[in-house]
This record gives sequence, structure tokens and C-alpha cells, in this order.
Amino acid sequence: MRVSIICPAMASDPRDMVPFAELVRDGHAQRLWQGQSLSVETHQLFAYLAGNGFRIPVGTSVVLMPLRHPLEAAVQARSLARLTGNSMVLGLGPATPEFVAALHGEPYPSPRDACVRYVEEVRRLLRAGEPDTRDDDVPAAVTLPGLGHPGVEIGLGVLRPVLARAAGRVADVAISWMTPPGYVRDVLVPALGKGAAEAGRTVPRLVTVVHAALAGPDRNPYRLAFKGAGAHLAAPHYTDMLRRAGLRVHPAQPNLGARALVDSGTFLHGTAAEVAEGLAAYGRAGVDEVVLNLAGLAAEHGYGAAARDLAEILAATAGS
Repeated sequence: MRVSIICPAMASDPRDMVPFAELVRDGHAQRLWQGQSLSVETHQLFAYLAGNGFRIPVGTSVVLMPLRHPLEAAVQARSLARLTGNSMVLGLGPATPEFVAALHGEPYPSPRDACVRYVEEVRRLLRAGEPDTRDDDVPAAVTLPGLGHPGVEIGLGVLRPVLARAAGRVADVAISWMTPPGYVRDVLVPALGKGAAEAGRTVPRLVTVVHAALAGPDRNPYRLAFKGAGAHLAAPHYTDMLRRAGLRVHPAQPNLGARALVDSGTFLHGTAAEVAEGLAAYGRAGVDEVVLNLAGLAAEHGYGAAARDLAEILAATAGS
């Protein structure tokens, strides 16, 4: 199982993310990820790092489909692959119905169908230079000019079986967030396999983002979990997933949700060796790449503390 890291915040100054890029550049982690940012935009953050010499593998986990046309998504993704010199993972997500409606006037009639169409269109656009094989009575589609690059893996964010099955049908990568290992094993992995079988294709690899922090005398794990995951714990789709996994959570009580994350081991906390063992459970559950998220620690104790914890945890995973 590969071990990667995620930028622990929406950066307002890209220089703050340099210590995390250094961990990837120096070989301690496989890839640097970032979710949707409404501060310094995610793709531009990675481009900034590449321009400052950090030609490292990157991935989005996830950027939101309603914010950009599939053509723009394809251009951004292959540009980053070219700038970094590495295959890039374009992780996509449909956003909440309320967010989609605020931007487009109404929610997607079916988030699943919207995801499938979007991924298929991005894939078509990334096949730059290939002829349009559609029926003659269908207007020619917009295409992109050829551009050599190391490649783009198209990912789809998955929390529940419906989107996991859709990812199995069309994606290269399925990306889950805050999903307990037992839930990954018993729910997401079978759904991915079912979707892939229906489409006659290889099962996508699975990437899971995991909240963590090392124990310390001035660190309350419940507070760190709330700081890092409070927004998600107030979101109905996340709490529905966690309830399916057996946790007692409710979107109106994110503080209790944070306690449930820690008590269930979904938020990994302890020594570096204990966190490494918790990560290993994801590998046994079928995860190909685990992504360490120290957002809570960064929010409470700063980026330096998060980078130091990551270095210690990554060393422990390398030695386990």
C-alpha cells in the first residue's frame, strides 16, 4: 500500500505548503494531494510548487464538478501532468445538491449520472488527437490539440455504494474520505467490483484519505478530530456514510461525531507506530493508497507541527 499526504488546509499562501511538498520530493510520501480550495486554487497551488522546483506527483481529492466545464478540467489536469513531469490524478466530485443549485439554478437530477457523463467527457477530451467515432448525424464535439504529458488518472470521490459502483464503471481511481476500513472492505470494495464487472473493465484502484495526529500532552484528540473534520461531520452525506459504518453520528452534533471518529479509530491517534498500524488496516481492506490528513493538528498547532508529525508517521510506515 502506498502512503501519501494531503495539504492540511486551503492555503492562503502557497509557501506554507512547501514543507509538505518536500516530504514527497524527498521520497517519504508517494503523492501530494489537495481538495477543492476556494483560497489559492488547487491546480494553481500545484503549478506554483512545480515552478519552484517541486516536480512531484500530485492529485485532487476532490475538485468539484459544478465549478468547471469538463474541457477546463481536462486542460488543467494534463497541464499539471506536463508541468510536474508525473502522472496526475484528477479526482472529481459532484458537490452537494445545494451547492450545485446555487451555481446552476438546480441540482443534478442524478448525481450518479452526472458523474458518469462528466468522467466520460473528460476521458474523451484527454484522448487528444483521436478521431471522433460518433454517428455521422451527431455534431462534431470540441476536441483538444495534442499535448505530450505523463498521463492523467481520472478519479471519482465515493462515500456510498451508488457512486462506488459508478466509479467501478468509469473511473481509474476511486477516492474515499474518512471511511472506516471495515466499511471500505465490506461496502465500497464490493460496489467497485460490481460496477467494473458490469462495464467489463479493471477494478479502479482505491485511495482513502485518513485523519490522524500523534499523541502529545497538549493534544486533545477529540478537539483535533473536530478541528479537522467538523465541516464534514455536519454534512448529511458524510454522516449517512458513517452511520452505515456503525458510528453514532448526526449532522446536528459534529462534536459528538468527532468523539465517534476517535473512539472508533477512524481518526488515528497515538504513537507513530500505532498510527502506522491503523493505516495498515486500510491496506488489508483493499486500499491501494492511503492519504494522511493532519488538518486538525495544523489548525490547532500550525503547519510546522503537522509536517513534523507527518515525517514521524511516514518513517514508521516505512519501517513497518
